Amino acid sequence: MAPQLAWIGLGNMGRGMCKNLVENGNLSKPLIIFNRTIQRATELEAKLPSGTSSVASSIEDAVSKADIIFTCLSDDEVMQDTMAIAVRQDVEEKLFVYCSTVHPDTTNSLAKSVEAHGAYFVACPVFGAAAMAENGQLISVLAGPAAAVEKVKPYTKGVMCRAELDFSGQAPGQATLLKIIGNSFILTMMESLSEGHTVAEKSGLGGENLHKWIEIMFPGPYTAYSGRMMAGDYHTREEPLFSVDLARKDAKHAMNIAKSSGARMRDIEVADEHLADVQKHMGSRGDIAGIYGAVRQEGGLKFEN
Repeated sequence: MAPQLAWIGLGNMGRGMCKNLVENGNLSKPLIIFNRTIQRATELEAKLPSGTSSVASSIEDAVSKADIIFTCLSDDEVMQDTMAIAVRQDVEEKLFVYCSTVHPDTTNSLAKSVEAHGAYFVACPVFGAAAMAENGQLISVLAGPAAAVEKVKPYTKGVMCRAELDFSGQAPGQATLLKIIGNSFILTMMESLSEGHTVAEKSGLGGENLHKWIEIMFPGPYTAYSGRMMAGDYHTREEPLFSVDLARKDAKHAMNIAKSSGARMRDIEVADEHLADVQKHMGSRGDIAGIYGAVRQEGGLKFEN
């Protein structure tokens, strides 16, 4: 019998992933969706093809009706609170799949809790921005018991993702460890672009000339973020693509992991200082690309370009 799927968490990433799950996942039953703000779930249901989704009234409702439960939540605390509610009922033989970014210690702790209740846990964090989630172009990292990972694969590559890294048989925390370290590359990319564009403007080279070189030398994310910075998208959009609060959460985890390993990530320390400036300037509207504004201020320019 085909499994019943549920999805908890409909932020920027979750909405796009649900869209591709119902459109490309060959589901035989409507996807059950839940969000703490129910309006977000009802709005998504209205946008998805008719009959492909249904809104759950609570976490308990979503979990009780599903065999495989995907969660895409903002941080460690929210994930822990959600899972504490989920396992209050009978979850034996259910499979929980976590798609966001938390500390690997949190991941492994949650896995043990789920398994103690007779259920299974697979970590499935994804790399990519909201536009990639919308277009099914994410990269997933799967870790957990091999048999459980196999049950998740039909919904990753070719459905929600363009590629997957298979860590079958490894502790779930290995997937989120890679995710944290991988996200540190994104933070350092923001720093490099921000500093480069600021110096280009102040030295007289100009951002356009720098951007032309970036397009040729670093096509892809570097070029995309360079374009966002030049267009002022980092300070004009109402809803961030990668919020400053979540970026700082990831930076904190990266620095914590480095410290506990006897190492140090100086680039991330600098990026986190600039993210703190973004928070002060823009509050919850701040985006990771706002590092550009913070570096501009540091160089005597206005935050907004």
